[in-house]
Amino acid sequence: MWQAAWDDEGVDDTALIAALRAGDRDAFALVVERETSSVYRACLRILGRPHDAEDVTQESFVAAYRAIGQFRSEGSLRGWLLRIATRQCFRRLAQRRPAADLGAIGDGLLVDTSAEPARVAVAAEARDEIRAAVAALDDPYREVVALRFFGDMSLAEVAETTGRPINTVKTHLRRGLERLRPVFASEVDR
Repeated sequence: MWQAAWDDEGVDDTALIAALRAGDRDAFALVVERETSSVYRACLRILGRPHDAEDVTQESFVAAYRAIGQFRSEGSLRGWLLRIATRQCFRRLAQRRPAADLGAIGDGLLVDTSAEPARVAVAAEARDEIRAAVAALDDPYREVVALRFFGDMSLAEVAETTGRPINTVKTHLRRGLERLRPVFASEVDR
């Protein structure tokens, strides 16, 4: 019944959401297929570890499936999923114990044989510091910065996703970036 409304190229999010709410597993499979790459990219940018990004991507889809009844249709389905994913990522970062991810360092060295090991290690450390700094931001700033830069969303998309006016999003982004400036300044000094 729902399939005709969302099975073609021009997927109608309204019909798809109605199918999800009705428990249509095919609709959910379509959402997962359609949105996995954007959710995974956002998770990878926040977490920096492919394995963690895969786990959180899966956890995010499970959380979205369970919470589809709470989706208010005020923004796009993709934006709602990215919001869930970024929150899941920051929870994972808060639980993460400091440990060296030797696999990720090794992969970086194998991909670029001309890279100096010290340079690869410093770059990985810098990315970790930036991720930690974003995770430490207060909520409205953290969410806006994460959606904008880790989720690759435009300011209009962030406003639509969060339900905030665009000028509020711009203010939160500016204030969030101001709070991150000391971290970025220390990265430039390296």
